[in-house]
Amino acid sequence: MASEKTKSLLSATLASGSSLVLLQLFSRIVTFVLNQALVRLVSPQVFGTTSIQFELLLSTILFLSREGVRNALLRAQSEHSSSSTSSQPHFHAAVAFYVLAALSELLSEPMYIRTQNELRFHVRVRAEGTAVMLKTITTFLVLVTTSEEWALVAFALGQTAYGLTMLVAFAVACRDNLDFRLRQVPVTIHDHTENMYFEPALFKLSVAMTGQSLIKHFLTEGDKFLVSRLSPLADQGGYAVAANYGSLVARIVFQPIEETARVFFSKTLASSSSSASEDKSPTSQTKEALQTASTVLLTLLLAFTHLLLLLITFAPPFLPLALSLALPRKYLATSAPAILGVYIYYIPAMAYNGVLEAFFASAASPADLRAQARWMLVFSAAFVAGAAALARGLGLGDAGLVWANVANLALRAGYAWAFVRRFFSARGVSVEWRRAVPPLPVLTSFAAAGAAVRVSARAHVGAPVNVLAQTGHVAVGVVGVLGCLVTCVLFERRSVMQLVDSLRKAR
Repeated sequence: MASEKTKSLLSATLASGSSLVLLQLFSRIVTFVLNQALVRLVSPQVFGTTSIQFELLLSTILFLSREGVRNALLRAQSEHSSSSTSSQPHFHAAVAFYVLAALSELLSEPMYIRTQNELRFHVRVRAEGTAVMLKTITTFLVLVTTSEEWALVAFALGQTAYGLTMLVAFAVACRDNLDFRLRQVPVTIHDHTENMYFEPALFKLSVAMTGQSLIKHFLTEGDKFLVSRLSPLADQGGYAVAANYGSLVARIVFQPIEETARVFFSKTLASSSSSASEDKSPTSQTKEALQTASTVLLTLLLAFTHLLLLLITFAPPFLPLALSLALPRKYLATSAPAILGVYIYYIPAMAYNGVLEAFFASAASPADLRAQARWMLVFSAAFVAGAAALARGLGLGDAGLVWANVANLALRAGYAWAFVRRFFSARGVSVEWRRAVPPLPVLTSFAAAGAAVRVSARAHVGAPVNVLAQTGHVAVGVVGVLGCLVTCVLFERRSVMQLVDSLRKAR
């Protein structure tokens, strides 16, 4: 049986995961409804500027400023010119507000780290929930009460409201100790104690992770870099709409799962991080705790495999109908439809890579991080070459950038997967990796359903793209989904229950 500490940690992180999923569901529904209104109120040029270029500015500031420090501290025990963009009304004021929003979020970072390490996940849920609501209300009110020339400022003020709300909410939660003066802490080095401002091991790890963040950020946001430089603003708006719609599942489900998995793995595997690549037996952590970590990882990988099967089986034949319902007509002429077609494969790639890299970041030593950074450089070169070849050489346009990202995520996930295998093998933990793959009857049922819905799609070629005209096609899809679910229940119930029982025992 896992230790009491592991039980408490797993219980807390599972509760956090469900809370964050609900938070993301709430925030994405609100955002989705807002975007449905916004894409009808503003031009593709404005939407492209805010959702591609301003969001890229914001994410770059936040990612490079905090990602490495945040990941390290979780282990602590307890050729187009941009002139057309900048010439838009109030562009510089909007940029200034986005920078203010980023600074506000960064000021809340010490309090975020404190609440995470204290397992007070509800603080973040409340803070983000309130911030999303105020961001949405602020953006919408400014848009509907002012002229279109203030559209950029409306988005910027919304983001500023988000950042300030996060800062205030975390300050209230940590109001018992808001003293941010630097203090020295006692650190034991070679059998004697010294007072230092930074714990050496965590500082070294933080520096390594921060250096790696630049490469990782380029790989994560590389498509936005290229789109912002190569595509006209109208196509940037189409790309932004496609990314917002296509990543709904990833943001609602996968992002909370990745973040809570990172917390759980960081706490569980912290004492093994310094010897993650070495052939050493567990010391302070028991094999039961490591087995629990492997069970959590297997459970997530199995769930993502089912998502992959579901998407590649049913999404392509029904994508045209879904696009006719979701996208405004003026965006159907942009690159949005083609990009959403690639998201069928991009979403599972994000899921696999997210959880595997969460494990890697939780267990890797500075040497492992340096090795990964070298491979990241290779992946970066491959991404740029692949993006150029697919987008321009093969004429895939912006969709080619997403395909390059799929390949990039697959390479990164493969690297992290190899690390995971070595990690458990070096510690003598036996893991049944085949449990992450559904049995043959389930795979067969998805293959049969995929063939059936594609035959149905060909039979409805030429029919009007609406639900009434394609009722038969929709019915075939519903029957196919139900058949696959029944097959999963019949042939996977036992293995799923074994995984669930393992998690219950750990709790």
